[in-house]
Amino acid sequence: MKLWGGRFAEGPSAVFERFSGSLDFDRRLIDADIRGSIAFAWALESVGILTETERATLVQAFETLREQARSAHFYDGATDEDVHTLVIRKLKDRAGALADKIHTGRSRNEQVSLDLRLWLREEIDRASALLLALLEALLECARKNPEAIVPGYTHLRRAQAVLWPHYLLAYFEMFARDLERLKQARTRVNVLPLGSGALAGSGFAFDREAIARDLGFASVTNNSMDVSADRDFALDFLYAASTTMLHLSRLAEDWILYSSEEFAWLELADDVTSGSSLMPQKKNPDSLELIRGKSGRVFGDLTALFVTLKGLPSTYNRDLQEDKQPLFDAAHHLTGSLEMMAAVISSARLNPARPASAAEESWAVATDLAEALARNGTPFHQAHQIVGRLVLESLQKGKQPAQWTASELTSFAPEFKAEMIALMNPAQGMRTREIKGGTGPSSVAAALEEAAQRLQSWRL
Repeated sequence: MKLWGGRFAEGPSAVFERFSGSLDFDRRLIDADIRGSIAFAWALESVGILTETERATLVQAFETLREQARSAHFYDGATDEDVHTLVIRKLKDRAGALADKIHTGRSRNEQVSLDLRLWLREEIDRASALLLALLEALLECARKNPEAIVPGYTHLRRAQAVLWPHYLLAYFEMFARDLERLKQARTRVNVLPLGSGALAGSGFAFDREAIARDLGFASVTNNSMDVSADRDFALDFLYAASTTMLHLSRLAEDWILYSSEEFAWLELADDVTSGSSLMPQKKNPDSLELIRGKSGRVFGDLTALFVTLKGLPSTYNRDLQEDKQPLFDAAHHLTGSLEMMAAVISSARLNPARPASAAEESWAVATDLAEALARNGTPFHQAHQIVGRLVLESLQKGKQPAQWTASELTSFAPEFKAEMIALMNPAQGMRTREIKGGTGPSSVAAALEEAAQRLQSWRL
């Protein structure tokens, strides 16, 4: 059956049917479609199109279809144009000619927008819950090794020593912003489009605010022409998803490196890694590599919808049928990646001796020494030069920071004081960085507590 056709002398060709059909992918909107239609049946009763008995008959039929749609057999033999046509056909099988009334004053344009918003709202809630679990996993990982020292890197070169929890809290902040973006996207999704008609508004005096309350929307849209082609809310979600995947990919890359034999900071659990079909010794970080790879898929989804929308004239065009697959794909990979990363973090084991040794044997303490000189009155540019020469001489002689003595240090340059030898230990230098946001032990302990409080508030 078609929801249109009276104006046509002939039906669509088989080629066009195959080319334009969308049931194979938009079927996942079926629950949202039925829920929206149930709410619309109540609205039709409120304006006198349906009697109470007719509305009850349709609602009961929809509820039955909603239950049946949970079975894969529901779609057996279906050749319908899209999910909306499928639902109406199935409704007509149960309710007869009464089903023809359900589209009174309603366009598929607004119906699609409603379905997408209902579906996407739930996907955002699911992704947000998974993000909260990931944030908790990061905090738990930090608590396991609160005093572990690791090198911080710039240009993938050892730069300054930091506490392991400080490093993990950096990702906590990234993912906290991602959670905020998802919530902002949800706000824009959570607006009722029903009542907008095809583009000019409905010809029936529906109480749109009542429909919004019935479906859990916070507000209603303001302009029917805008609704017809608005997919900004979808772009908002795709951008939030892309940024989240970006951060997941960066964390994955870090841990792929840190769990390698060359670093050996981390041991990934057996249940999130895989082996080689040829090399018996291998333990590969496939879970992290897949997260890194799937990020590209989600970036592509954002780009695909952006490009689809860029040249469209106002109101609805059939191009908008192509909005669903990027959304479905991005939501699928986002939630899967969040769940996977939380599992990796929860089961990983830090070997604190390895990164501590890396920090101690490198010159990650150089900035601490230069700043100590500056605090003692040496202009910083001169302090920088003095410490640079100290590092150069040490490298030439194969001498590590811990191998210097206080007398050797003061003999190297009179600006050094004997007590500065303590800064050759990375743990000492970090104690000078108790500024808010820094890696000083007290600052990090406070940041951990504050992060836990924020996480708790987000759960309320």
